[in-house]
This record gives sequence, structure tokens and C-alpha cells, in this order.
Amino acid sequence: MSGRGRGGVMEEEQWVPRTRLGRMVLEGKITSLAEIFQQGWKIREVEIVDLLLPELRDEVIDINLVQKQTDAGERSKFRALVAVGNEDGFVGLGLGKARRVRTAIEKAIVDAKLNIFPVRRGCGSWECACGEPHSLPFRVVGRCGSVEVHLIPGPKGLGLVIGDTAKVILRLAGVKDCWSKTFGSTQTAVSFAYATFDALKKTVKVMTPRDWAR
Repeated sequence: MSGRGRGGVMEEEQWVPRTRLGRMVLEGKITSLAEIFQQGWKIREVEIVDLLLPELRDEVIDINLVQKQTDAGERSKFRALVAVGNEDGFVGLGLGKARRVRTAIEKAIVDAKLNIFPVRRGCGSWECACGEPHSLPFRVVGRCGSVEVHLIPGPKGLGLVIGDTAKVILRLAGVKDCWSKTFGSTQTAVSFAYATFDALKKTVKVMTPRDWAR
């Protein structure tokens, strides 16, 4: 399931920022998410993402019924796992719980937007070396729970050689070609998804010789 503009976000003219970053974005002092991450700001208002990335797409990865035992009996809620991205270097992942599926999805979308993160792309495959940002610049490893994901740069035209859960996240991040190695319980969608997300976040946490030159 995918879509645009869900999550009950207010329109721009109705938005009253509650943070300094929100006021700077609304006043036009900050005009891109890249600038926010360069300055080390923490995004605390979903409207910031909606305003700076209006083309953002969302896709539901998994929906599960979770149950909790209380003194009053057993309580059931739906848990939604949603990824958001612009397919051009930004991706986010979020969870939402609610008694109704739609509400759980909306909460997950908001959580994913607040957790959005930049992804550095490139062509780190010795088989290709085309210089285009269709893959990853180098190998990265992500972990969550028992799951470990290795993302390896692939040549142009390869596609995404990885499970369906990770494919959604990589595609929304704008990664088109990639080899992979996975370890652990990858059938657990949440752990698999967050391990993949963790690996993608490593792409901007590692400095390359090009960054030293800058």
C-alpha cells in the first residue's frame, strides 16, 4: 500500500510552528532538509518535512495485530510499519499502534517523517564505475535485534538483490542496484526493516576521501 499526503498533516497556512527550526523553515530561512542535517538540527515537527519534501511517498511494509494482557483482560491493537522517501536520497521508517488500522498507519507515517534521514548514493561497484548515483558508494552494515544486513554496491542494471521488506526501503531511498547479505531472523519484518534503515544511515556517517577534500 502506498500513497501521498496521508497522516492528517495540517495545511501550510494553518501551521503554527512550535520550535525554532519550524519558525525558520516557515520564514524561508531554511529551504532544504539537507541544510537541516548539515547544521545538526533535530526535526520535531512533521510539517517541516511536508513543507520541504512535498513529493514524499509512503508505503506500508507490514501490519500486525498485537495483544497485551492487562488486569482488565486482553487488549488488541494494530501495529503498522511504514517507510517514507522521495526516491532521491531521503528515507524514513516508522511504527504506529492503534485500535484501527488507518489510525495505526497514520501514526506510523508521522513517526517515519520525524525519523527521516539522508542517504548517500554512488557507484561503488568495481563491476560498473559509471559514477552515477544508482547504488551505494561503499559497503555498509546495519543491525537490529538478531538481524544483520550487509548492503554491497552493485553494477548498473542489477536491481535490488534482497528481500521484499528491504526492497521497499531501498527503492524509496533512491537505491536502484545493490547486492546484499543477511543474517538472523529476516522473516521478522520490523527487525529486517530497521537493520536495513540502520545500514543506509551509515552511508552519511562514514567519511570518504572526497569529503576530506571538501
